[in-house]
Amino acid sequence: MVLPQCHSVMLSKLSTIAFNGIETQEVSVEVQISSGLPMFTIVGLPDKAVAESKERIRASFFHLGLSLPQRRIVVNLAPTDIQKEGAHYDLPIALGIMGALDMFDKEQLKEYVILGGLSLDALVSPVVGVLPSAIFAYSTNRSLICPAKNRNEAIWAGQDLQIVAAPDLISLCNHFKGEQIIAPPELPSLQKSEDAATYYGDMSEIKGQYTLKRVMEIAAAGGHNVLMIGPPGAGKSMISQRLMSILPRLEPQEAIEVTMIYSIAGMLPENGLMSERPFRAPHHSASLASLVGGGIRAKPGEISLAHNGVLFLDELPEFSRVSLEALRQPLETGNITVARVNQHVTYPAKIQLIAAMNPCRCGYFGTTHRECARAPKCAVDYQSKISGPLLDRFDLVVYVPQLPISDLISMKPQQVETSCTIQQRVQAAVNFSKQHMSEKQKITKIDELSEEAQGFLRHIAEKMQLSARGCCRVMNVARTIANLLHSADITQDHLCEAINYRYSLTSKE
Repeated sequence: MVLPQCHSVMLSKLSTIAFNGIETQEVSVEVQISSGLPMFTIVGLPDKAVAESKERIRASFFHLGLSLPQRRIVVNLAPTDIQKEGAHYDLPIALGIMGALDMFDKEQLKEYVILGGLSLDALVSPVVGVLPSAIFAYSTNRSLICPAKNRNEAIWAGQDLQIVAAPDLISLCNHFKGEQIIAPPELPSLQKSEDAATYYGDMSEIKGQYTLKRVMEIAAAGGHNVLMIGPPGAGKSMISQRLMSILPRLEPQEAIEVTMIYSIAGMLPENGLMSERPFRAPHHSASLASLVGGGIRAKPGEISLAHNGVLFLDELPEFSRVSLEALRQPLETGNITVARVNQHVTYPAKIQLIAAMNPCRCGYFGTTHRECARAPKCAVDYQSKISGPLLDRFDLVVYVPQLPISDLISMKPQQVETSCTIQQRVQAAVNFSKQHMSEKQKITKIDELSEEAQGFLRHIAEKMQLSARGCCRVMNVARTIANLLHSADITQDHLCEAINYRYSLTSKE
């Protein structure tokens, strides 16, 4: 079947989305079919994937028994000064052509934000970025047309959002003609995911290391950054994974933020929602681009994928210096900016950094009878790979000793707390902070401390030569310790415990 030939200029106009990180910008898809030499042109700074969409559209039409009119077809993607990237422009362009040819009432299309890919057999292919697009459509009081395989993702934007989840092009065409209505998707059931203690392990599996467990409880309750230093086999990596089992629950708004990042990255689970805090553990050979994000489309890196979760860096000094210094911005601001020649993309990166390292290259500095002949110079050289500004951004720095095998064997399981017990204390501390602390009180200032606490902090800060940032981090850790004890005031005891976790790198104790 040949589509109707047009004897005058025919126009249609609809909306889709361009992405800048997880931020969205509306793109107007304008289709004009007019007399002239037969051609199909897409303008408006399309990348190669968008430019190739005309061949996918042509093949999809042919599969349906249709052929494009022997006319001049021009598709303009406006605004024309931003790069258009991705395959999600296929569906809006195809619908724009159909609307221009009056295959259905094209005025209906103005009520929708449309995105989706097309396969050669006219199926609507899944694309990335559906959740940010759905949120944009919801905020502008419009509906959404998306691939059927993305329906579980789109529906989390809001139950009032009208979604047309199209399986193929012909079904969508029949939907607008009123011949075959596509039923709205139902909210997917959130089956209880595997318990974090089951997936990552339980704290009760770790024998001894009571100081380290206390540090991890404080870190979980306050979202603090932790650096663990100790010989190989002391349990640093093991307890880092088990930290996930005691973290506070992911709040709904936090879940949406994480889901938007994973939507852009194309890494969403089947139910379309990230309901657990992410845990990312890149290898020390990871490149700078893989950590901060990059590539042709500036996709999020490991730092952004750990947003509202944990970024675990094992063997910290083995990472390249430039990669480690790239952590300073997100640790301070909660965002990471990927700079390109023609654009800057900013992703959320509110991370909890957990790092582990050996005290020296051989790993046994400070361990009786196992130090190498170059100690302590080997430890100084190895630890100097961590710059002072980066080290200052760790709230808790703790030495992890290697426990004797005899002690590990003699310990009884019933003496060890489970992750469930610790997580209840952590969640109670978070709830106490929300209920009893204002936003200003959560960031403690030194003049808000008692005179006794102020004097103690000044004395210790001078003795340990703490920077202003270091003092602030000590006070924030003390605030978390007070929250765990449900105390509205920070006492000298809280400060004393917080300062106790400012371990000096080259010390052996």
